[in-house]
Amino acid sequence: MSAAPPAAALSRHQIASWVLTGIALLAVLQLHLLPALLAGLLVFQLVHSLSGALRIPYLTSRNAKILFVALLAIIVVALLVLAGIGIAIFLRRGPDNLALLLTQLATIVEDLRRLLPAGVVEHLPNENRDVRVLIAGWFREHAAELRTLGTDTLRTFVHILIGLVLGGMIALYEVTPHVRQSPFLRALQTRAALLVGGFRRILLAQLPISAINTTLTALYLVIVLPAFGVHLPFVKTLIAVTFIAGLLPVVGNLVSNTAIFLVSLSLSFGVAMAALGYLVVIHKLEYFLNARIVGVRIDAHAWELLLAMLVMESAYGIAGLIAAPVFYAYLKSELAAQGLLGKPASPPANTPDRRS
Repeated sequence: MSAAPPAAALSRHQIASWVLTGIALLAVLQLHLLPALLAGLLVFQLVHSLSGALRIPYLTSRNAKILFVALLAIIVVALLVLAGIGIAIFLRRGPDNLALLLTQLATIVEDLRRLLPAGVVEHLPNENRDVRVLIAGWFREHAAELRTLGTDTLRTFVHILIGLVLGGMIALYEVTPHVRQSPFLRALQTRAALLVGGFRRILLAQLPISAINTTLTALYLVIVLPAFGVHLPFVKTLIAVTFIAGLLPVVGNLVSNTAIFLVSLSLSFGVAMAALGYLVVIHKLEYFLNARIVGVRIDAHAWELLLAMLVMESAYGIAGLIAAPVFYAYLKSELAAQGLLGKPASPPANTPDRRS
């Protein structure tokens, strides 16, 4: 039996690019630059995909292509900024704003013994006050944060805006003429392409799942419950939270479902149990969707993502929780590219397959 061919030796350019990329990703979390990174990745991916889909035959010259991509980047950045401002206004203002929702959830948690039936209450531990106070305090703390958005929010907005602009500039760099690159720069490009690929797979996997989950949840909150004479408060905010939280694998649904269950409990225990039953049915469907969509696009089981998110959350908090799926998808892409997960991954579409 012939021996397996030896693995290609790693060059110092590849090793240096891995080290630099790892340091950069950790610095993103340490310096609280994750919003800028995600915004840049989103703009780059949108511009790259749209410029490929909207190929115009008469744009044959290099300058015409540069102008076309530049205009496309400006449009994408402007639309994303307007969408972000609209979402922020929607969640912060009006009678169903997110701050009031969190305050209401805190009140519900504190009044669990009054809201739950006696048969359920008698099985609850008597010394659960500390836990209830802790949970209610968490809701109230974050509600207060939403009301007093100040310097931190402004800084985050500026980071996101800079990330959007950088994403557009990097997308424009792809079509601009430049001199022959060094092996080290090509290795860095490969790392960047794999990171973009990981982000794209996470986004393309979670978007349809979140959209389907939000649609089914909206049907229940807007059509099913009113048909039985039940009108839940905070419906619009709950639908928005369901979609936004659903973009986060595994734990996103837990967040939105908990909010829906608690708000339903404020009306009656029966409504809360009906909501819980409906949500369970939805997530039975989502298990199938996750296996088909996430499994194919990300090549990761739910327990892998959950473990990565648990570790990252413990190390970096909410930012680590959000970054974990993208970073884990990137890590698996790097391992697959080296043939450590069965077969080497195909080279990134937007990066030439050159050996460094």
